[in-house]
Amino acid sequence: MKKSASIIIGILICLIVMGIAYFWATSLMDSIYAYRSPLQNTPPKPGTALGKPNARSFVIVLIDALRYDTSLKTDVMPYLNQLRSVGASGLMHSRPPSYSQPGYSVILTGAWPDISDGPAMNLDYADIPSFTQDNLYSASTRAGLHTAISAFNWFEKLIPQQGVSASFYTAGEDNTADQQVTEAAVPWLTEGQYQLVLIHLDQVDYAGHHEGGPIDPRWDAAANRTDQLLQQIGTTMDLTKDTLLVISDHGQIDRGGHGGQDPIVLMEPFVMAGKGVVPGNYGDVQMVDVAPTVAAILGTNIPATNEGHPLIAMYNFSLDQIKAINDELTTQQSQLARLYQEAIGQPVNVTQSQDVVTATQSSMDGATEALLNIQRIPRGIITFVAIFFLLIVAAWHARPYYNWMVLGLVCYVIVFNIKYLLIDHKTYSLSSVIDATNLIASTALTALLALLVAWIVVILGTKIYLLKPRKAADLTMKFILVTLSFITIPVLVHYFINGAVVTWTLPNFLISFLGLIFLIQALIVAAIGLLLTGISPLLGYFAHGK
Repeated sequence: MKKSASIIIGILICLIVMGIAYFWATSLMDSIYAYRSPLQNTPPKPGTALGKPNARSFVIVLIDALRYDTSLKTDVMPYLNQLRSVGASGLMHSRPPSYSQPGYSVILTGAWPDISDGPAMNLDYADIPSFTQDNLYSASTRAGLHTAISAFNWFEKLIPQQGVSASFYTAGEDNTADQQVTEAAVPWLTEGQYQLVLIHLDQVDYAGHHEGGPIDPRWDAAANRTDQLLQQIGTTMDLTKDTLLVISDHGQIDRGGHGGQDPIVLMEPFVMAGKGVVPGNYGDVQMVDVAPTVAAILGTNIPATNEGHPLIAMYNFSLDQIKAINDELTTQQSQLARLYQEAIGQPVNVTQSQDVVTATQSSMDGATEALLNIQRIPRGIITFVAIFFLLIVAAWHARPYYNWMVLGLVCYVIVFNIKYLLIDHKTYSLSSVIDATNLIASTALTALLALLVAWIVVILGTKIYLLKPRKAADLTMKFILVTLSFITIPVLVHYFINGAVVTWTLPNFLISFLGLIFLIQALIVAAIGLLLTGISPLLGYFAHGK
C-alpha cells in the first residue's frame, strides 16, 4: 500500500482536476451567456430631442456578416460601391464579442457590449431580453416619428415593440428570407411615411456558417444577391429626400464563424448616401458612432447610453444644429459618466477636452481598469503562489527523467497546435466555436491525440516497458501530473486577468478563451491519464512476463 501511495494520490488529483475543470468551464460559459450591464437597473434617462428630421426617411440596411474586404469588390457588390463613390464611407470598427445580438445592440443603442445590456452571446429566441437602455426606436417614438423594421426575428425580442410602427419578421436566413424581407420593406419606402426604417439581410451570414465561409465561392454569390436586393431598395428610395446607410454587424473568419477578437471579424463597411450626405472617404469610424449619427439626422435625442460620436462632418448640418448636437452630447456624456461611476463604485474622472466623447470614454475605461487592478491584487498573489507551486511539483515529478518529461510536454503542445491550427483550421477565439458540443468534442479529440503521441515519446525515452508494472504506472502518472501542471498555468492567468467567471464587466476574450480551452484540456488529460496509468502496468507485465 505504501509503495502505491504516489499512484493513489495521483488518481485522486486527476479526479479532483476533472471535477474542478468541468464545473469551472461550464460556469465560465454560463456567466458569459448571463452577463448583464452594470447599468441594467439604472439606465440613463433620455435627453432632449434635437429637432425635426433632416430627411424624409432614414433607411438602415444591415447586411449581416458582410466583411469589409468583400464590400470593396466591385464585381461582387457593384451597387454598394456605386453608393460608396457618391456618398460618405468609412471602415467601421467593432469590439468583441463579435456575435450578431451584441452587434445589433451596439448599432441601436450606441453603447459597447459591456454596457449596452444587449446579450453578450447569441441567445435562443425565447431567451432574448428587450433593451433596457435607450435606443433609436424608443427615441424616434418619443419624438413622434414613425418607425418600421423588416428583419430576422431576433429583432422582435431585442427592440421594445411599442417603439415599432410597422414590422415584418422572419425565422429564415437564406436568399428566400431576404427576398421576403425586401418585399415587405419596399412599400414603406415608396410611401415615405416612416422616418426610421431598418432592413436586415441575412444570407451572407448564412453562407458563412453553412456554405464554406468567405473562402468559398458561395460567399461572394450570396453577397452579390444581397447587392441586387440593396439596389432594389436604393432605387425605390428617393435619395434627394431620403438617406440610406449600409452597414454590417461583424465579419467572419475565412472558413466561417465569428464571435471572437479576430481582427477580420471586427471590421465592417460604412456607406451613407442620399439627402444631406457630404461625399468622401472618412477613414475609420466606430460602430458606436452609428446610433448618435442617425439620431442627429432624425432630430431625436441622442440615445442615453451612447458612447459614440455623431459623424457631423458626413452630413450637411447647419451651425445651429451642430451646436445643439454638441450641447446635447455634453449633457448625455456627463450623465453617462456619473451613472457608470455609481454602478461600479469607482471614480470616473472626466478630463476637460474639446472631444467630450473621447474624454468620457477614456475616463470610463480608466475607471474600469482601476477597479479590475484592485481586484487583481489578491488574485495575482494566489496565481503567483499557485504557479510557483505547480512548477515545483512538476520538477519533483519529472525527476530523474527531466529531459524526456519536457520533451513529452513539448510534443503535446506541438501536436495539439498542429491539429488545432493547421489541420482543423481553428483560431484561438470564439469565432471557431460552432457550439458547446463541438467545442468540447473537437478539443477533447485533439487533446487525446496530442497526449497519446506525447506518452509514446515518454515510453520510448524512459523505457517504461522495461519497468515493473507498478513502476510503469507510477512513471505514467508522473508524466500526467507534469502535463496537468503546465496546462493549469493558462487557466491561472485567465483567473488573474479576468476572474474565475464573468461578473460586472466583459473579459479579455483572448485570455478568457485560452482559459476555457485549457480547462477542457485539463479535464481530458486527467481522464485519459487515468486510463493510460491503468494501461502502463501491462507494458511492464508483458516485458517481464509476469
